[in-house]
Amino acid sequence: ISSGNISQGILTLQMHSVHWHINGKYEEKSNLMFWAKEIKIKLGILLQKPDSVGDIVIPYNEKPEKPAKTHKPSLDEALQWRDSLDKLLQNNYGLASFKSFLKSEFSEENLEFWIACEDYKKIKSPAKMAEKAKQIYEEFIQTEAPKEVNIDHFTKDITMKNLVEPSLSSFDMAQKRIHALMEKDSLPRFVRSEFYQELIK
Repeated sequence: ISSGNISQGILTLQMHSVHWHINGKYEEKSNLMFWAKEIKIKLGILLQKPDSVGDIVIPYNEKPEKPAKTHKPSLDEALQWRDSLDKLLQNNYGLASFKSFLKSEFSEENLEFWIACEDYKKIKSPAKMAEKAKQIYEEFIQTEAPKEVNIDHFTKDITMKNLVEPSLSSFDMAQKRIHALMEKDSLPRFVRSEFYQELIK
C-alpha cells in the first residue's frame, strides 16, 4: 500500500470531521450506521487494489501456528483455574479444554473473539492490521455478524469509532467486556462441567 493512499484517506476523514463540526452535527457521529459506513470507507482505502505493480499487496491470511505442545496440568494448576480465567487462558491445555466445553454448548464465539483480539495485537504491518480489523469486525462486531458477540451499545459504538483509524488498541474495550462476561458466566459453568471435573479427580 502506498503511503499516499493512506495519507489521502486520513486527510479525507479529517476534512469530513471539520465539516461536520462546523455544521453543528458532531454528535451525529455516535450513530452506529455512520461509523459502519466510515469503517468500510477507511478500510476500503487501506485495502484497495494498488495502481502499480510495486504496490501490490498480497491479501492477508494468517499462517496457522503450529499447535503448542500441551501437557495435562497438575492438580494445583487446574485448581487455580476456578478463580482465575487469565490463568486458564494462559495454559494451552486449559484453553483447549475451555474451548471444547464452549463448543459443546454452542457458545464459543466469545472465546474466539478474545483469541482473535490477542492475535490482532501481535500484528506489526498496517496493511495486515487493517485486514484483520475488517475480518474481526465482520465476523464478531457488526449487527447480525455470523458470530456476533454480546456487547453493550456504548462499547460497540466506541469500537466502531476506533476502527475508522485501526490501531493495536481498537478492540481493547470490547475484549475487556467479553473477558468479564466469560469470567462471570462461562468460567463457573466450565468449572461445574465434566471437562473440568475430569482434570481434578
